[in-house]
Amino acid sequence: MSLDRELVQTTLRTMRGKRIVVVGDFMLDRYIWGAVKRISPEAPVPVVEVSEDQQRPGGAGNVVLNLTSLGANCIPIGLIGNDDNGRELAELLSSQGASPNGLVVSDDRPTTVKTRVISGNQQLLRVDRERTGLAPQAIQDEVMDRMSQSLRGADAVILQDYNKGLLTRTLIRESISLAREKGVPVTVDPKSSHFFDYVDSTLFKPNLREASNALGREIVSDEDVEHACRELKRRLNAEHVLITRGSQGMTILENEHDPVHIGTKPRRISDVSGAGDTVISTITLALVSGLGPEQAARLATMAAEYVVGRVGVVPITPAALLEELQD
Repeated sequence: MSLDRELVQTTLRTMRGKRIVVVGDFMLDRYIWGAVKRISPEAPVPVVEVSEDQQRPGGAGNVVLNLTSLGANCIPIGLIGNDDNGRELAELLSSQGASPNGLVVSDDRPTTVKTRVISGNQQLLRVDRERTGLAPQAIQDEVMDRMSQSLRGADAVILQDYNKGLLTRTLIRESISLAREKGVPVTVDPKSSHFFDYVDSTLFKPNLREASNALGREIVSDEDVEHACRELKRRLNAEHVLITRGSQGMTILENEHDPVHIGTKPRRISDVSGAGDTVISTITLALVSGLGPEQAARLATMAAEYVVGRVGVVPITPAALLEELQD
């Protein structure tokens, strides 16, 4: 089931103005760019001569960044700290046209910050500042309340889990139940802690490693992946299951159809950071813009191919998708 330029252009136009609620773990990504010209005399480590610092929305914030880059309207729902990093993250989201009013501010839990040091096309180091563990019940209740308020007029909900403790079993199940009750599709990018709590989603999108760990067995061949898709669909009662497979592409199980394997074209991979965010953003928007699951997965594959060829976390754009289609 191929994609032609006219269909992609029509889909991209339809994406504009779609209202997507993103519930999940928001964080701030910092990038320190520089050149390495010598080794430190103090220890056998490279000395980075800094040329540039960047700050971007990370985690679920990168999902928002991808969605707004494709023309959607986003409602971020999550948790930030009452600190400078949280305020900076809120400002960055606001600059992308996404209101930060859905972000709950905590006095006791700092904003998660990931700092990456990059030289040339190589990531040298990542430093994480975070506090994980289950979010207090009061915060979960407030997040659920803001999510409920945001559903009016929503075209889809994305649950973006990074195992930071906000998406608990109760919050996950209540979010899916409330959205489906209102006829709003729910797509899921899971992590291991609550993998099997995402029952009744519209689309469930683990990567190969996550699916393997959750099912407790090695998944290698196409046949293995097909069996995994069917088992996940049955256990989670998901409408569709998409397993991303890195350089091997993706496998989509649509409704009661047979699984379909979608390959990728050979290319140099510069950085896989954020590729999963791009996939869930693109496929969600494509689904609510008229594409079927297989076609939407093919579009998401093209989006992933684009971003892994760039250093750092780079959002997908309509122009980039059309460029990938031309290639």
